Amino acid sequence: MTPLKTLAVSALVLALAACQTAPVRDDVLTDQELAQIVPVPVRKKVPDAPLLPAANDNLNAAAWIQTSIEYRLIAGQTFRSALYQLDRALKTPDWDALVPDERANPATGLAPAVIVDVDETVLDNSPYQARLVRDGLTYDETTWDAWVREEKAMPVPGALEFAQAAAARGITVYYVTNRAVHLEEPTLKNLRAVGFPIDKPEQFLGLGFFVDGCEQEGSEKGCRRQFIGRTHRVLMQFGDQIGDMVTIVANNPAGREQAMAPYLGWVGERWFVLPNPTYGSWEPALFNNAWTLPENERRQLKLDSLDYAQ
Repeated sequence: MTPLKTLAVSALVLALAACQTAPVRDDVLTDQELAQIVPVPVRKKVPDAPLLPAANDNLNAAAWIQTSIEYRLIAGQTFRSALYQLDRALKTPDWDALVPDERANPATGLAPAVIVDVDETVLDNSPYQARLVRDGLTYDETTWDAWVREEKAMPVPGALEFAQAAAARGITVYYVTNRAVHLEEPTLKNLRAVGFPIDKPEQFLGLGFFVDGCEQEGSEKGCRRQFIGRTHRVLMQFGDQIGDMVTIVANNPAGREQAMAPYLGWVGERWFVLPNPTYGSWEPALFNNAWTLPENERRQLKLDSLDYAQ
């Protein structure tokens, strides 16, 4: 046998001997022993994702009102434009901002007045809307009453300056609002605290204000406007909804267009509209005013109303 073959056989014998003498383990390796063979990667705990509020149709609207300069500019230019018209209106004897159906007597010679809505017209309630978004809630009378009683609403941009300018000219400012009558005191306190001119409580005409000889239609403001018109020539009206200036017979898109059609020339002259994407009669008009429908059904009807340019 050659030396090379002898070396190969010897190596084979040694290998077989090692296999025969190595102890056979029938137990399971410990974690420490296993770790020495196959290192176990250390897994870091992933932090829990922060809980965010559920999707809310009102988020963008509230954020736009509170943070965008565009909102402030639009609101400001609305009242500034009105101020440019105010002296002209005051000097024009037959100037009147009431629709004929709400004018029971001639306006000429009566004391001048302007009518303003309160919420989202002269007072900004976006902090209340922001709370609803944060807390996953929707409007209800309990949370609304609590907010009003805080008396923390601030003026809509431009509203205070206009109201003070009107009062300085001897024009009475009437606050015609769908805030309930039982909220009159905190509302007047809030308005006065931020500087709105109010000489007498009678300037507040809330929801539930009874007008003798006029049949109230739900929350429409027609009777209250008539009441003011009995003693005053109304120079201008301000609101964030068209119902602040004219009675809506049918609150659907077609009915709303019909209500405004005869008075489009008054917009920007006698009537001034403030932007409010958070709420208003425009919204239920999209789902036939059926608030009893589940939220997902109301949302679908709103989606159905959109123009997708197909």
